[in-house]
Amino acid sequence: MRDMLRHGARHAAIALGVWVLGASLLPAPAAGADPARPVAPASVRAPEADQFSAEGVTTVGELRTIDAVRAAGRPGARQVIRHPGATYIKVHFRSLRLNEGDHVTVSSPDGRESYRYGRSLDRRTGSDYTTDGGPGFWAMSVTGDTAVVTLHSARPARTVVDVDRFWRGYDQAEIAAHNFSTTSVCSTDARRDVACYQSTHPTEYARGRAVARLLIGGGGLCTTWRVGNTNRMLTNKHCFSTQSTVSASEAQFNYQCATCGGNNPGPGTKVSGATLYRVSSGGSGQLDYALYSVNNFAAIQGFGTLYLRTTATSTGTRMYVPGHGDGSPKRLSIYEDTQNGAVCTVRNANYNTWNISYSCDTSGGNSGSPVLDANHRVIALHHLGGCPSNQGAKAHLIYNEIASLIDNG
Repeated sequence: MRDMLRHGARHAAIALGVWVLGASLLPAPAAGADPARPVAPASVRAPEADQFSAEGVTTVGELRTIDAVRAAGRPGARQVIRHPGATYIKVHFRSLRLNEGDHVTVSSPDGRESYRYGRSLDRRTGSDYTTDGGPGFWAMSVTGDTAVVTLHSARPARTVVDVDRFWRGYDQAEIAAHNFSTTSVCSTDARRDVACYQSTHPTEYARGRAVARLLIGGGGLCTTWRVGNTNRMLTNKHCFSTQSTVSASEAQFNYQCATCGGNNPGPGTKVSGATLYRVSSGGSGQLDYALYSVNNFAAIQGFGTLYLRTTATSTGTRMYVPGHGDGSPKRLSIYEDTQNGAVCTVRNANYNTWNISYSCDTSGGNSGSPVLDANHRVIALHHLGGCPSNQGAKAHLIYNEIASLIDNG
């Protein structure tokens, strides 16, 4: 079965979305009242039909609707969208009508992560964003349980900021509860934060920088990575296979803990999906790849890239897997069971027509991860979990299909 498995029931949640502070969009508070205090819960869970439901993708969040007053002509108005314990908040603007020179920011409370949107959406002068084919646009996700939407306007006339929905990210317990999982961690889980290998395995650490967490539509999760020297990315076909889903996705580079076991990742660098170039033919149990590009490519070029091996690998080849299993900060699978014990190796280089097999640890969220050999070439695209035969689609067969679309170095 796939490593990225389907979602289950979701818990109800509470979120607050009220315009506060400055020229508040709420009615004027009574004397002595605190204008920054939320007056009532202001969101409800979106209908089940609107939730993320793509089969084969790990569900890492839920969609919420906001019952909030529109920010009409109130410079300095601020909307705080908070869901206690959420791992990210991704805000949707149904309408954004601003004066020339005005803008809106979507920020973390401390302002360390902030995205700016002006009168016309232009990634060259403003921040990146995603779309879902409907009216409006989605701001890039803000890491943590709170996003602050602020209107920056020099004059009050003819401004409308209408936020109607948001995705909130599940914590690890909720991800485990809402995703059915096969046994993809073979024996003891030997994965560790990439920071744990920065000095002992510097090349594996460096190659892993080209790997990103893929947020799909706001609530689905896979792994993705740069391939070749141009603006090209690979993930699994079962993660997405349409242009509309690519346009709704974010690739989050450098989402990893700063210290070994520190549980201290930063927001990293987020870019949106741009153009879908090719998906594999046949069922997703075959080569199962999707090749696409991202917007704002310059922002992620510094993280490096990976190259596909163009010939078949062999049984017994040493291998390793960087990825975002369970939506976690990036981890590396280098050893089978214990640190400094047996290294991961290819168990069967010809498991079937399309796949190699291995027991190197993976889990839901690892779908789309690169499988690299000791020469640090990609030998497979991970896409199936189930010990003792976790599986990856053969990279040389993928190369044969996409060679004209990439610069493989």
